Amino acid sequence: MYIIAGLGNPGDEYHKTRHNVGFDTINYLAEKNNINLNKLKFNAVYGEMNINGEKVLLVKPVTFMNRSGVAITEIMNYFKIPAENLIVVYDDIDIPVGTLRIRPNGSAGTHNGMKSIINTIKSENFPRVRVGIGRNPNMDLADYVLQRFSNDDRVIVEDIIKSAGDACVEFVKEGLDSAMQKYNIKKVSEK
Repeated sequence: MYIIAGLGNPGDEYHKTRHNVGFDTINYLAEKNNINLNKLKFNAVYGEMNINGEKVLLVKPVTFMNRSGVAITEIMNYFKIPAENLIVVYDDIDIPVGTLRIRPNGSAGTHNGMKSIINTIKSENFPRVRVGIGRNPNMDLADYVLQRFSNDDRVIVEDIIKSAGDACVEFVKEGLDSAMQKYNIKKVSEK
């Protein structure tokens, strides 16, 4: 059994913001696979799908970003899912828009949602899919991540979100190495 968790903030005011690309990825997977995200439990909204005979939970925590670990820990404990079967999709300011990085483990960096998960599950040893959102050194970080993308960047990010979702499916089907080889994407060149 696996969890694919997308990080974001609940509420319409955060819809399609930079900080919510994890939610966008879960929404993409749910829509593509005709999955209803209609279960509300464990401080999360989730749905279930099957990939090659494996049960997979698509999860969006309803806690705010900095408490994402509360929801993730509740689900992992209830279903007894090991850390290596948790895949977290989230925004990363340290990589440019148009970049996708898949890693087997690592630190939280500056991301409060990842800090929360690592602190509550007591492990850094879970795969993550990082969607590049870049940064603006002239803006307050909180203001920047809670802002929506420019129209040009949104077009690029929509493709990266689809690749992030497809990478998660590839991970469950064929393993992490295959997902990394096929879906680690460097910055898309300007059109």
